[in-house]
Amino acid sequence: MMKYQNILVKDLSENIRLITINRPKQLNALNKQTIEELHQALDAAGKDNKIRAIILMGSGEKAFVAGADIKEFMHFTPAEGQALSETGHRLLFDFIEQMHTPVIAAINGYALGGGLELALASHIRVASENARLGLPEVSLGVIPGYGGTQRLAQHVGKGRAMEMILTARQIDAQTAFTYGLVSEVVPLDKLLDTAVAYAERILRNSPRAIGLAIEAVNAGYGREGFRAENRLFGKAFGTPDFKEGTTAFVERRKPEF
Repeated sequence: MMKYQNILVKDLSENIRLITINRPKQLNALNKQTIEELHQALDAAGKDNKIRAIILMGSGEKAFVAGADIKEFMHFTPAEGQALSETGHRLLFDFIEQMHTPVIAAINGYALGGGLELALASHIRVASENARLGLPEVSLGVIPGYGGTQRLAQHVGKGRAMEMILTARQIDAQTAFTYGLVSEVVPLDKLLDTAVAYAERILRNSPRAIGLAIEAVNAGYGREGFRAENRLFGKAFGTPDFKEGTTAFVERRKPEF
């Protein structure tokens, strides 16, 4: 099995693979390399006929994925911002959503920005009691660019999605359960076992039928909204608010919009 710098890959059984984002000092924030490594690991799992369920987690007890690596793109132009969004969709977020092997997000702690978008792209989500979920991008002068504007509304409805995105509010795990965003909330020390239990239920069923069911469910949601998100995410990179928001984040101060 291939070794990676920012992720860990482990088979929990003959049919269940665990992929862990392993950047604990950065609260498992997604950077380009991590996205590429996740793509490679997921692609390998999807092509392995023995692997019939995949679990995604973050390392440590604080975060699933606490967002994207802001320093990596804070100086991007609008065109570079749009390309960043499009590449992320192709390599990871759309890629997961369209996989025929089910992906279960075990949300251990913070799932913010790209972290929540990663969970939203997964087929099933379970959360630990300490989980916090949100899309804080507008506080940085940008918008969710990895599917958040589309998938959050699909999961919780337009009204709640608007409220969460426009206020940049984080919700706790129980609220996420109430909203239908996660299927179950459990103590942190039971999270992986719970995700495995979902995977084991999947294993009882036809893998071919599961793949077709995923494809059929996805067919009900058009792609035009995602293309608009790509374009508008890039447009935000040309605004003074983006420059102020990302600079303030790096300088650990409140932005002045």
